[in-house]
Amino acid sequence: MAIEPINFVVFLMGPTASGKTELAIEISKHINSKLISVDSALIFRGMDIGTAKPSKEILAAHPHELVDICEPEDSFSVTEFISLAKEHIKSALAEGKLPILVGGTSFYFNALEHGLSKLPSSTDESRKHFNELLKSEGTAKLHSKLAEIDPKSAARIHSNDSQRVTRALEVFHLSGETLSKLQGKKNQNKLDLSIKKIVLMPDRAMLHQRIEQRFIKMIKDGFLNEVENLRKNKKLNLDLASMRCVGYRQAWNYFEGNYSKQEMIEKAIIATRQLCKRQCTWLRDEDKALTLNQIEVEKVLKFLQERNA
Repeated sequence: MAIEPINFVVFLMGPTASGKTELAIEISKHINSKLISVDSALIFRGMDIGTAKPSKEILAAHPHELVDICEPEDSFSVTEFISLAKEHIKSALAEGKLPILVGGTSFYFNALEHGLSKLPSSTDESRKHFNELLKSEGTAKLHSKLAEIDPKSAARIHSNDSQRVTRALEVFHLSGETLSKLQGKKNQNKLDLSIKKIVLMPDRAMLHQRIEQRFIKMIKDGFLNEVENLRKNKKLNLDLASMRCVGYRQAWNYFEGNYSKQEMIEKAIIATRQLCKRQCTWLRDEDKALTLNQIEVEKVLKFLQERNA
């Protein structure tokens, strides 16, 4: 099926375990498309099972851009994501393909749609300072400090989200202004194209069941072997973004002797459900989106054609 002229992009969003990849592939069978991953975990090589990365067979048949582009020890910023995503969107449109951006990293979607704030860049000194604070004081205490400095950001950032908590404190430390104030001035790198949004949102009970079943399957499929191999890389530690991905942190702590296997499984499932809840909260604010509680390809195709008319 052709949609002419192609002058828009599709944001296919949803919480973890909602079936986004399956829906994106089904759409691509009907419309000449380019699939572009919007997932801060799928960028890492060697992290396949725990990130629920599409299989090599699926990726061979239905390529996704921005998958397996970094080593787990690498840093990858939202600025880099926007730059690469724009390149792939541009090439897709030049080829007459519909760019379908699919994933669960809401921050990436938001930054691409609304642009970036002029935030101060991290320095080696500031990064070291806040990593040490994180180790000595813990995320909960740092979140309390953030609530005193920047209540708006603290309300948006989960108290267990160490990466975002320390980044908000770092911004204030470097600039003297709060993250919430600086984020009110977004205009850099905004995507200058129409966006058509599709939100796949099964009910919460279904999502929770899928999350538990998926993690149990990950264990059976060799997730712990995957983490053991990652731990052989001396460049990796729990301060890195890759190892803060849900499941990996809990498995790492299991190998450190901090949890029993059953405790690790329970904590990983709970952490994934908490991620799911944050994703759902973000997505509830999306307006003008086609929201589905299950995969309905015909409804999606009709939506895309009607909006294009």
